[in-house]
Amino acid sequence: MLDISKYNPSYLVSSIPEIFAYARAAENLDDLRYKISLLAHEMQFETFNDYDSFEEGSIIRVRNSAQILIRILTRRSESKAQFSVTKAIHDIALDIPRPDLAPAFYAELLYLFRGLYGRGPGRNIADYHLVPDTLEGRKAAIERSKRLDKLSDAIEQRIKRYSTGIDEDSIIRRRDRRNKIRRALGATEEQWNDWRWQIENILKDAERISELVELSFTEKTSMQAARESRLPFGITPHYLSLMDDDPEAGRDRAIRAQVIPTSNYVCEIKKLRKKDPSVLDFMREIDTSPANLITRRYPGICIFKPFNTCPQICVYCQRNWEIEDAMSDNALASDKQIKNALKWIAEHPGIHDVLITGGDPLAMSDENIERITDGVADIPSVKRIRIGTRTLITMPMRITEKLADILAGYRIPGHREVAVVTHAQHPYELTPDTITAVEKLRIRGISVYNQQVYTFHVSRRFETFLHRKILMSCGIEPYYTFSTKGKEETVDYRVPIARLLQEQKEEARLLPGLSRTDEAVYNVPGLGKNYLRARHYRDLISILPNGARVYEFHPWEKNISKQMFTYISEDVPILDYLQRLDAIGEDISEYETIWYYF
Repeated sequence: MLDISKYNPSYLVSSIPEIFAYARAAENLDDLRYKISLLAHEMQFETFNDYDSFEEGSIIRVRNSAQILIRILTRRSESKAQFSVTKAIHDIALDIPRPDLAPAFYAELLYLFRGLYGRGPGRNIADYHLVPDTLEGRKAAIERSKRLDKLSDAIEQRIKRYSTGIDEDSIIRRRDRRNKIRRALGATEEQWNDWRWQIENILKDAERISELVELSFTEKTSMQAARESRLPFGITPHYLSLMDDDPEAGRDRAIRAQVIPTSNYVCEIKKLRKKDPSVLDFMREIDTSPANLITRRYPGICIFKPFNTCPQICVYCQRNWEIEDAMSDNALASDKQIKNALKWIAEHPGIHDVLITGGDPLAMSDENIERITDGVADIPSVKRIRIGTRTLITMPMRITEKLADILAGYRIPGHREVAVVTHAQHPYELTPDTITAVEKLRIRGISVYNQQVYTFHVSRRFETFLHRKILMSCGIEPYYTFSTKGKEETVDYRVPIARLLQEQKEEARLLPGLSRTDEAVYNVPGLGKNYLRARHYRDLISILPNGARVYEFHPWEKNISKQMFTYISEDVPILDYLQRLDAIGEDISEYETIWYYF
């Protein structure tokens, strides 16, 4: 059980008395900044100079903590974040009441200062097995192999907690669920497997859905509130069949969260619509849309959006602000708009890669798909056509032999590539039907890639590790893993950046390279993808009173352009995230190193 009561000023001061002695002796805030910064520099030098008395992990922890602390204390950081950590340290040292400071704030300072001294909690799973020894040669290799076997066994035990959609018991369970829904909707097996029937029978009514799957009171009322508020919502019969009759087992938690809005989401969207609807365009696509239906953030690629709806709306979708409803009637752009967009692409020969998305373009008819893709393929400068679609997951029967042939027809080996980019969120979403759909594409030379959004519901230890393994076995290559965006309405989905970094550097690192091809990114509004693999793409500049870290993100063009605008983002407090994990039964001790990923 996570005990947050210890995260208070008295415990913090007693744990790191040296820091607060400096604070009490400081003449003013600038003097305090100087003294702590000097201490941080000295700790780095001492650690690296007397390296033989420190473990390698401690040396890195001291270095990282020192660098972060120095940056947080600067005047520029305080100005950007509109909060002074230096002043908070000063007030804590002098016993000046600070009711604005939450336990999560004290926790951040505690682990940051402990890190500065090479202390702090946490070992990752590999630490328990890959212990250095004095053996050499074949004996060393045999001993290391034994330890790797034990590490593999430990990983296997952890991933056994999660179900996949291709497990035999899952296949049987889903078959029964499918038959139950099919009979209730009066459909034959042939109709069920027809994507047009799936679209005609998208479920939007909470009462009807509750007759077909067990819903909690909160889920049902949230659906009703979403419909009453005219929020885009809908579930395909296929996707509904992926939900379990025993939700308390927790296997389908991520699936439900993907499409059923939370009450907080509905309330926040309603507020934002009344206040300023433009803020719902979180990615500021309006600032990067040089023509109708076009978004362009990078030199060689543009996004083309001819179809503005989907069979099913992801709750945290970055474009749901402009989608009227699931499969709304007026979603297809006019012929004139499409022709003008294609003309614009043709007039910019620097664009070699066109991503046709929306909405979900594969929810269109074959005729419209062919007509629109013909237009893109007719542009000589286009060397890659990408199709962004979630139908492989929400409606896999959409990938018919005819559609696969249409898409493959645009491939010209050595000249033009065709790729499908999908969004499989969790291994429980992946089914034999998805595998069949993927195989139809791959056998025709069409690559299939995946983009995952790293939400709370997929963030448990080794959950995404398993997801990558199953994706690869299904013929889908991991492409991007997106940090959840800092949107007010999706707070129930958000995960601290530190957790994604921890996952990438501790869990994903234990996979073979071909299974961890995904790149962890933060999508910066109006600017584009910021790569999380290295800290020089961002700076942690502050810790707010609620314990949230504040990051300054640098745009992708930082090294190739003098003109640069940065973006300030408030993250999810780590302690809040750990409390949520604790509430669903996770062993928080397995996440302790999270504090030292910046």
